[in-house]
Amino acid sequence: MKSLLLFFAIATSLATKAQVTKVSLQASGLTCSMCSNSIHKALNTLDFVDKIDADIKTYTFEISFKPNSNVDFDKIRTKVENAGFTVSGFVATIYFNNVEVKNNQPVKLGNKAFLFANMKEALLNGVKQVKVMDKGFVSSKEFKSNAFPILSPGTYHATM
Repeated sequence: MKSLLLFFAIATSLATKAQVTKVSLQASGLTCSMCSNSIHKALNTLDFVDKIDADIKTYTFEISFKPNSNVDFDKIRTKVENAGFTVSGFVATIYFNNVEVKNNQPVKLGNKAFLFANMKEALLNGVKQVKVMDKGFVSSKEFKSNAFPILSPGTYHATM
């Protein structure tokens, strides 16, 4: 029983080394407030979403999450696409607590992993903004200009 409690304590401490607190999502294809409303309604169906603020002028959605929730970037992207639009920018605000980054090695954060482009070894602490660079999270033009290799599901190319 003690070993089970110890395992749970270690697993919990590893999982809380980083927390996604919000996402700034830019959508393309919007032409009116009804378009914005469509995306807002779709995103609101996600159980981990706490609050959504939309800015029609910049086609941006600031999405805040419920504390300690399992945020799924792919579900967010899919909701936008199912509403008839595309994601052209995706920046996650993440709180890091002593997370070590090494060159060309994915960093595991909960159920996600990030491979940071052009980043040397570092110890991340505090709030950082991480831009997801994969297909479906940036414009087609930006994605083609980066030519990243394909990664396993749940692993994202990112920059800071």
